[in-house]
Parts: sequence; structure tokens; C-alpha cells
Amino acid sequence: KEPDIVLPAKICQSKTSEGVLMDPITIAAGAATAYSAVRKAIMAGQELEQMIGSVSKWVSCVSDLDQLEREAKNPPIFKKLFGGQSVEAEAIQVFAAKRKAESDRRELLNYIGLTLGKSAVDDLIRLEGRIRKRRQETLYAQRESRRKFIEIVAWTITIGAALAVLTAFVLLLKAHTAQATNDLTVCRLVKCMKIEDDGTK
Repeated sequence: KEPDIVLPAKICQSKTSEGVLMDPITIAAGAATAYSAVRKAIMAGQELEQMIGSVSKWVSCVSDLDQLEREAKNPPIFKKLFGGQSVEAEAIQVFAAKRKAESDRRELLNYIGLTLGKSAVDDLIRLEGRIRKRRQETLYAQRESRRKFIEIVAWTITIGAALAVLTAFVLLLKAHTAQATNDLTVCRLVKCMKIEDDGTK
């Protein structure tokens, strides 16, 4: 029997201005906690169905790390321009957390295979696929939509500001040109009047 999915607790979620958080430190901590709970449950002789809550949390955290890694490889252009060292630091954190999660996964699959059998390993792999798909269709899709919306707004503001500056510059240039033309005209009129005055004397 394939185990039912239990929606994971908010161990790997948080709220930020970007919507659903993907903070590598929080996610890595959640993955470690869930992994430890799964190991203890296996050692206590529990079946996969009995530890489905902890397994779901662990899989969700690992899935979030995968998503973070994809985002770190292709950050928004404004984050690249203004994030600076924070972008690089986050990428390093994600890389380290992902490598640890991969190591834990290999160890866990081997351990489950030895204690619960190959069928339990197959159940876990199927469960991983289902949870990843669900998070992709909900949490990650929501996050991507928010990111695209923020990028569109940022580009709109940037282009609008650039056009405003350009318009102001053109108007200022025209004003200076008009003023210079007026000054030149007045200067010529004054000179003509002076010549006429000298001619009448």
C-alpha cells in the first residue's frame, strides 16, 4: 500500500515580502530535525506509514533546498545588481545545505532498505515525487509569480524614472536654449539702438 501524503507542517516555510520563504538556514535546520525524527522512528521499529509525518517534513525541506538551488543559479537581475555579497553568501549556504541533504538522503534510503526492505524504499521515492509535484504546483508557483510581478514593477519604476529624468533634462535644455536666444536678441537690439543713437549725434 502506498502511504498517504500528510501535508507538512510549516517547518520549512515562513513569510517574507516575497511570499513563501526559502531561507536556507531555516530549511536546513528543518531538514535536520525531520531527518533525526525519521532515524529515531526507524530505530524504534516503526513502519514507513507510521512515520509519514516526519518523512513528509523531511522531503518537503529537501525539495525546498532543490528549489532554492535553482533560484540561486538564476537570481533576479535587480538582486544581482543590488544584492551583492548577500547573493553569493546565500548561494554558498544553499550549496552546503543541499550537499548535506543529499548525503542524508543516500544514508536514509540505504538504512530503510536494510531495515524495512526495498518496497519501503520504493514507497519513499514515490512519496518524494508526489510531495515535490504538489509543492511545485502550489508554493513554488506562487513564489515564482510573485517574483515575476516584483520584477515587472521594478522595471516599470526604473523605466519610468529614467524617462522622467530624460524629459526633465530635455525641458531644461530647451529652457536654456530659449533663454540664450532671448539674451542674444536683446543684445543685438541694444547694440542696434546704440548705433542709431551714435548716428544721430
